[in-house]
Amino acid sequence: MKVLLYTEGIEQIGKSGLGKAIKHQMKALKYAGVEYTLDPDDDYDIVHINTYGPKSFALAQAASKNGKRIVYHAHSTEEDFRNSFILSNQIAPIFKKWIITCYKLGDYIITPTPYSKKLLEGYGMDREISAISNGIEIEKFTISKTKASEFRNKYGYKKKDKVIIGIGLYLERKGILDFVELAKRLPQYKFIWFGYTPLYTVPDKIRKAVKTELPNLTFAGYVEQDMIISAMNGADLYIFPTLEETEGIPILEACACRQQALIRDIPVFDGWLEDGVNVYKAKDVDDFEKKIKKILEGQLPDLTEEGYKVACSRDLKIIGEQLKAVYEKVLNSPPVNKKAKKNRKLVSSNK
Repeated sequence: MKVLLYTEGIEQIGKSGLGKAIKHQMKALKYAGVEYTLDPDDDYDIVHINTYGPKSFALAQAASKNGKRIVYHAHSTEEDFRNSFILSNQIAPIFKKWIITCYKLGDYIITPTPYSKKLLEGYGMDREISAISNGIEIEKFTISKTKASEFRNKYGYKKKDKVIIGIGLYLERKGILDFVELAKRLPQYKFIWFGYTPLYTVPDKIRKAVKTELPNLTFAGYVEQDMIISAMNGADLYIFPTLEETEGIPILEACACRQQALIRDIPVFDGWLEDGVNVYKAKDVDDFEKKIKKILEGQLPDLTEEGYKVACSRDLKIIGEQLKAVYEKVLNSPPVNKKAKKNRKLVSSNK
């Protein structure tokens, strides 16, 4: 069994959460002993498609024509497309129709969480869908005083400073407006946001938020994963004020580093992240403000060991086996698309 992992425009999305998810797939398949290629011109049995651009669509059509099996990875939904770039809300209904058209080219659909699976089922997808986490390479995320010092020294934080980190693109959906508001309300704490989006692509209110000048607020831009790990070690709290996700890799990174975490109480986290058990949750900016104070002043129990268990359950070694099981199931099942069924019979008869 050989798998083509296909991602359109990897150079452009390499620094995003999706880019990170693709790297995780490659590592997961290595752990599972699954042979894979990134070259569409190679021979392969299954194509695992991660994107929904025109090249991805054309590749899926060609693969079907050639009797190949197709696994489509649904990283995006209409819900997480909204509140992102300029005009995203107006375009969202068209975007939904397009991704449904793309995803239905697959014999099988993978999506990161039960929540995103439920959304896709609500789209009327007549395909089998499995929820498989994007995963995390747990071995990389270790507790390190050296990394903690590296982070604090780089950004000029003193030992006494209480530091709060956020991670994400400059998108309203990521909760960046609430992050800035919290920095205004809580001048006694330091706030730093990692991530970057060209400002010409986002609405004016996001541009203004990113340009906010406060002595306790830093927008650090894009950094490599090593610095994220250092920040997770050196900060006092990770907050995830996101309004919509299909999973959210940064929360797994925080859990893996045994970092205290406060996330927004939204459906995507239901069933695997529990308030007061392995993380803390907040419903709105007022709730975030109250719980930040309680966590940083030691008024709430430390949940980091329970959070670490969540990260371990999504280690790439486990994810690799789950992906392998899907591939084997697809290879041993009839194609879903009528056209693919016909073409697969033709390919088999010509062998």
